[in-house]
Amino acid sequence: MYVSFEQLKERFSGVLLKLGFNKARAELCARIFAENSRDGVYSHGVNRFPVFVQYVKEGFIKIDAEPEKTGQNGVIEYWDGHLAPGMYTATLAMQQAINLSKKNGIGSVSVKNTNHWMRGGTYGWQAAEAGCIGICASNTIGNMPPWGGKEPRLGNNPLVISIPRKQGHIVLDMAVSQFSYGKLQEYELKNEKLPVAGGYDAEGQLTTNAGEIRASKRILPIGFWKGSGLSLVLDILVAALSGGRSVAEITADGKEFGLSQFFLCIHSKDMKAAISDKIIEYTKSSARVNESEQILYPGEKVLATRMKNEKQGIPVNEDIWQEILNL
Repeated sequence: MYVSFEQLKERFSGVLLKLGFNKARAELCARIFAENSRDGVYSHGVNRFPVFVQYVKEGFIKIDAEPEKTGQNGVIEYWDGHLAPGMYTATLAMQQAINLSKKNGIGSVSVKNTNHWMRGGTYGWQAAEAGCIGICASNTIGNMPPWGGKEPRLGNNPLVISIPRKQGHIVLDMAVSQFSYGKLQEYELKNEKLPVAGGYDAEGQLTTNAGEIRASKRILPIGFWKGSGLSLVLDILVAALSGGRSVAEITADGKEFGLSQFFLCIHSKDMKAAISDKIIEYTKSSARVNESEQILYPGEKVLATRMKNEKQGIPVNEDIWQEILNL
């Protein structure tokens, strides 16, 4: 079934207001959830909303908490999120990194004690729309084994890098596994196989069955040992810099809250747009494996999906949508 952007946003906002959110914060969170689904990231839009509501009810997300600046070193600010809604804190933190970069050329905000920011790309797009290069990262609960291990000891820690461009911003938004758990859920809900192996089944065999991977909790790191190493250094970066919790500490609680995050912006008055265009043009000049499939730059598919969903409506899982209507 299909639902309009306004219907999504209105329903999300209504539920959040019932939970006690003030109007401005409810509108911001509802907009981000709706935009995530509009842009094709259903795993952190409609599909994630019931989990967000449950975390609010259980007290892991403090709806009235306000992020607090606790220190500064040059162009780096240190914040305590006080367990406020993750999208709210991340939006404020990226905006402050933007402000600092426009004043100093570069600026960053390191945050401890925050919550899941949903789609990390949201804040990459935010930086790009402001004319800034944006880099941000977060840690997560332990949900990926290190290369050579069987048990989850690493987070599927997302990394976002965005570059402003008039013809369409370049926004790389990636998990450090071949498929995020949210994406695995999408494939499982549609009863579809993954296009490539995304993890291991209970017998330790690589599989394209999303449900088996979610059950075994053995997702495959991108680049095998390289993704494993990238996850580890991102955890160290966000936790050690902010003084916040590591993947191990988050995992010990059994629930994904109290995360550590990092937001960096670089502002340049001249991004040499022609250079970006030439790089993209050269990349796209490659002969295709399949002529029916385009070669895309990071962020290009998001823009195409956004336009498509704005015209036809946003596809939603009927069971999850009904669950949201019942909240």
